[in-house]
Amino acid sequence: MTPAAGLKRLGFALLAVVAAGGALVAAGHLLLSADSVRRQALSEIRGVTGLNPSLRGPTEVSLFPSGSVSFNDVALGDEKNPALTAERLTARLRFFPLLIGRVEIADVSLERPHIAIDLGPSGQSNWAGLIAALAKSKKPGPQRQSAFSEMRIDGGTITLRDRVYGTTEQLDDVNFSLAWPSISKTFGATGRFIWHDQSIDASMTLADFPAALTGNRTGLKLRINGKPGKVAFEGAVSVRPTLKIEGTLAADSPSLRDAFAWAGQKPLPGGGFGRFAIKAQTNVVGSTIGLSGVNVELDGNTAEGVLTFVVDGRKTLQGTLAADKLDLTPYVSTARLLTDNQHGWSSSRIGLDGLTGSDFDLRLSAGKVIVSNAEFGRTAIGANLRGGRLVITIGEAQAYGGLVKGSLSLAERPDGVDVNSQLNFDDVDLESCLGQLFGLRRLEGKGNIAVTVDGHGNSVLGVTNTLNGTASLTGQNGAIAGLDVAQLLRRLERRPLSGGGEFRTGRTPYDKLSLGLKIVNGQAAVQNLTITGAAVHMALAGSASIPERDLDLKGTAALVTASRPGGTPFSLPFIVQGSWDDPIMLPDPEALLRRSGAAAPLLDAIREQRARDRVRAAIERLTGAPRADATPAAEPTAQPVAADKPQ
Repeated sequence: MTPAAGLKRLGFALLAVVAAGGALVAAGHLLLSADSVRRQALSEIRGVTGLNPSLRGPTEVSLFPSGSVSFNDVALGDEKNPALTAERLTARLRFFPLLIGRVEIADVSLERPHIAIDLGPSGQSNWAGLIAALAKSKKPGPQRQSAFSEMRIDGGTITLRDRVYGTTEQLDDVNFSLAWPSISKTFGATGRFIWHDQSIDASMTLADFPAALTGNRTGLKLRINGKPGKVAFEGAVSVRPTLKIEGTLAADSPSLRDAFAWAGQKPLPGGGFGRFAIKAQTNVVGSTIGLSGVNVELDGNTAEGVLTFVVDGRKTLQGTLAADKLDLTPYVSTARLLTDNQHGWSSSRIGLDGLTGSDFDLRLSAGKVIVSNAEFGRTAIGANLRGGRLVITIGEAQAYGGLVKGSLSLAERPDGVDVNSQLNFDDVDLESCLGQLFGLRRLEGKGNIAVTVDGHGNSVLGVTNTLNGTASLTGQNGAIAGLDVAQLLRRLERRPLSGGGEFRTGRTPYDKLSLGLKIVNGQAAVQNLTITGAAVHMALAGSASIPERDLDLKGTAALVTASRPGGTPFSLPFIVQGSWDDPIMLPDPEALLRRSGAAAPLLDAIREQRARDRVRAAIERLTGAPRADATPAAEPTAQPVAADKPQ
């Protein structure tokens, strides 16, 4: 056979197929009218879904090249406020059943539908009646094996309104493929949508769709994946008599802060809240979400414990977590007590943004805690936020070589925040403790610190201007760095007028140190400050300005032992002035003059001369006699003064 003959036969074969197809289509047209196809397609949709769509637009029927029925302007539910509207519902028909005059739907698609879900006070929604119809259609009974099992949503919009709390959320560009359980009980949905300008991929599987429709228990698998994060759940769900979910939850996000912002929540305060992951056994009953066997990771910190989240209008989080190590540096990175040069209080605004609208009560314990450059040992902390007031309670923290206990509370007010602090530092290293907290690095030794203060303001500097309360400090076996009082006293004892020299060097060891302060509007009255050592004893009183960080003290320093046998130990009044960071100690100058053998007569002569001058002036006023030391040149021009005459 020649090639030309082969091609000719192939052409005849194709022509025969086309002719046969045309004949079959013509036969289909004879057996089915457009109105019949429309009625049968609508009947099958009602039979499979149990729903009765309202057709408000024209119907389009096409049988070639593929069979389909399109219903325009479709609605479900209440005519005035339908639960679902779609520009078009298209049912694609199977080809071969059409040849014998029967309509069977292969799949159904909704084009640009709008699905409205309205939640009422009782938890019921506008879909309650539609779900009941769906449940009725899925009751056990004879099922057509040819019923369609796929539905698609193309370019849809889902609006969720909670009328109790007045919230509305909208999902745009919803594209989903629904595996409709025409034969099996399983229901599946896979697709994507856009929420808050982010594309989200999602999938859901219900093991027993009829049971789910009636509110009975069924298996549930859920996957959500997008740029803000991922969520996976596998377990079971039921809604009768109340919502109940049990299973394993896993979620992670590259930034918890960004995820909260994306979800429309208020920005979290401070820094941190980056990389986040959680895995836990989940038990949801009503509005309470319980998480047990929690393994959570946040900013590199990992912890285990239990959490409970309650959503009853005001979101509340409770829980207990334990960790081997916690680095809290990211969360306090934006909070500063001092300026960058460490010489003044920070004037940056203190804000509690993000702490309103929700409550939490958390208890944390860790074997090691790091905060900036401070390192703590075993620590137990409680953090409670209620009504916008944050209270941090330190049950016990091994810090600065000792223990720290107490509480710190912050509450928002129109002009800033209220601050209340009650802290006790027991047997701590004073240099590291005072240095890190207040920038004071001149006091060495071990000691106890107790602080009870309250104030308000919009910055740390502002709070210091309104501080009221008390503070006390006791120390032992330490030293005052940058000042050698004993050496200074010995030098001045030998040479009182030796002049200045550098006094701000060396160290002054002490055995005991005691300080008491009463604070009123940022001004601290030094009620008692005593320092006792093997070589020196000092007592001071005065005041200190907390906002200005300066001192104004007066006192007496004395050597403990006399330089000569049987003598009196040398003592000297002095003043301490200047900044906390670099105070100046100055001896009393008059006391130095009196102790100087050469200068003391001069001081007495000055005092005596002044006394003689005052007596002579009084006598001259009484007698009217001229001054004996008047110069001759002045005598001719001298005039009597009425006030100098005898009375």
